[in-house]
Amino acid sequence: MGRKRKKPFYESVKIEDIGAEGKAIAKVDDMVVFTKLAIPGDVVDLQVTKKRKRYQEAFVKDFKEYSKDRIEAFCEHFGTCGGCKWQMLPYEKQLYYKEKQVKDQLTRIGRIELPKVSPILGSARNTFYRNKLEFTFSNKRWLTFGEVEAGDDIKDPNALGFHVPGLFDKVINIDKCWLQPEPSNKIRNFIFEYAECNNLDFFDIREQKGLLRTLIIRTSGTGELMVILTFFKEVEDKRVALLEAVKNAFPEITSLLYVINGKGNDTITDQAIHVFSGRDYILEEMEGLKFKIGPKSFYQTNSEQAYELYKVAREFAGLKGDETVYDLYTGTGTIANFVSRLAKKVVGIEYVPEAIEDAKVNASINNINNTSFWAGDIKNILNEDFVQQNGKPDVVITDPPRAGMHADVIKSVMSMNPDKIVYVSCNPATQARDLALLDENYQIEKIQPVDMFPHTHHVENVVLLTRRS
Repeated sequence: MGRKRKKPFYESVKIEDIGAEGKAIAKVDDMVVFTKLAIPGDVVDLQVTKKRKRYQEAFVKDFKEYSKDRIEAFCEHFGTCGGCKWQMLPYEKQLYYKEKQVKDQLTRIGRIELPKVSPILGSARNTFYRNKLEFTFSNKRWLTFGEVEAGDDIKDPNALGFHVPGLFDKVINIDKCWLQPEPSNKIRNFIFEYAECNNLDFFDIREQKGLLRTLIIRTSGTGELMVILTFFKEVEDKRVALLEAVKNAFPEITSLLYVINGKGNDTITDQAIHVFSGRDYILEEMEGLKFKIGPKSFYQTNSEQAYELYKVAREFAGLKGDETVYDLYTGTGTIANFVSRLAKKVVGIEYVPEAIEDAKVNASINNINNTSFWAGDIKNILNEDFVQQNGKPDVVITDPPRAGMHADVIKSVMSMNPDKIVYVSCNPATQARDLALLDENYQIEKIQPVDMFPHTHHVENVVLLTRRS
């Protein structure tokens, strides 16, 4: 057997740019090398971990010189936790690279004629901006390098926090997270300390045993608060005691729920949700509209910036009051209900039945009578009979998941021949692919990037397309 060839090690390489998925880019000779946790201007030593014909991937072994743009990260978990990877970049630089990412991907992947991209809309708040976080209990927390090197027995193996990127069975114990406003940190830390003091078993994902599994905290701009605790099995006395302690310590919780999830994964979308105290939903508000959010509901996780995003979509739609609007991938009908005041009729379609039920409720509690909602696979629903029943759309608004629109959905949209398409995307790469398919019949009029997730590489983008004459 031949010897395994050593992967290259590069010394004193200057980081030149930031590319797709937020990866830092360096060039060694003619080879492109991607790495993480570095920014343009850093000079680093790189250890290659993956070799491909046209590029390599590496990790930073050492920093030789820091970029003049680099700032100190504010979170103690930076570099280990998988979130907020751009803390070392000033926020204005983050916005620059996000806008650049939109331009690059629409140009490189779409290969179509583009108008000028409008300056990105930054988030008013870049810490404590999320309305939902999910934490994981684990009896095998992530150990620091110092703890590993010391080799001592670990006396505090439990964790309540986030998974280490790429390691499903390792969880970082979080003391303070900068993503969600209080009382999020206080609730999580209270539950952790209670569990430790009362010897409650933290979950072991490999062995599939333990009691405490996940914790979800949802907040709203109306001041309402939802807490969902997931248990791996029912141990009534311990469950009730913990929930009662949380209820008493945080009387501001308006929805305290629990789940018994004994299956192999953490998702609760297919599980029964039980109310311990309060009601089974919280309310969010936007321009006087109320939105009911249940434990399984999707709602944009940056409420304030979601409002800015939806305002862009509404402005691009340019509704005058006599239009029929189709809202594809409508979720809980947030956009559909948001634009309904300015339209004759709005038809929302979504493949998740529970979301459609939420959308109907949201229309009802706001006395909106010109919306209708349909559950099912969009590529199967959008046929001639459906259009004949609901009317030909003048405007189509589409907000698909990261994978983008199915090719059959794009064909159906083109066959309906709306005057305008407003494409809201959380992934400019798949959006660019879809825009290339739409280019035959539609031209791009406006492009507006929106930052929903500060300190990450993620960016939303809204595109207005009009029918070619």
